[in-house]
Amino acid sequence: MTDASTIALIGAPGAGKSTVGRQLADRLGLPFTDVDARIEAEQGKPIREIFADEGEHHFRELERSASLEALGSPGVVALGGGAVMTPEVADASRQASVVWLSVSVAQASRRVGLNQASSLLLGNMRATLIRLLAQRTPVYQNLATITVDTDRTEVRAIVDQIIRQLKGVDE
Repeated sequence: MTDASTIALIGAPGAGKSTVGRQLADRLGLPFTDVDARIEAEQGKPIREIFADEGEHHFRELERSASLEALGSPGVVALGGGAVMTPEVADASRQASVVWLSVSVAQASRRVGLNQASSLLLGNMRATLIRLLAQRTPVYQNLATITVDTDRTEVRAIVDQIIRQLKGVDE
């Protein structure tokens, strides 16, 4: 394994950060932190309500603080999809092994349930996801020490691949 005792999972909504993170932490015997879940627990409401009630700026400050705290401790950390767009979080993640869980717009849409929305809402949400991926992908690529395509790979195989790469074993 690398010298980093912290493994940061980054990627778009629907990439599998929470699911993969839990299993990876379990397999490695490390604690797991899902930054979005931590924020929701601390605030007592879902992120979408934080956005609606207090605005994106307030949420990003909560995300920055929670992300920096999580990255400062050993374990597996599932960062929010936009967390690394904050320079402080991007800088802090460089001290960790950064795993980018890459996902296509089509697969991310299916995983977050966008394909079940009304056609008008689906178009807007899908367009937003496309825009976010276009903005974030270069940052994800720049930070990643390991990249795993999650589109057609089962969670166990993704975890196996990450562990092999953390240990420096080529596939």
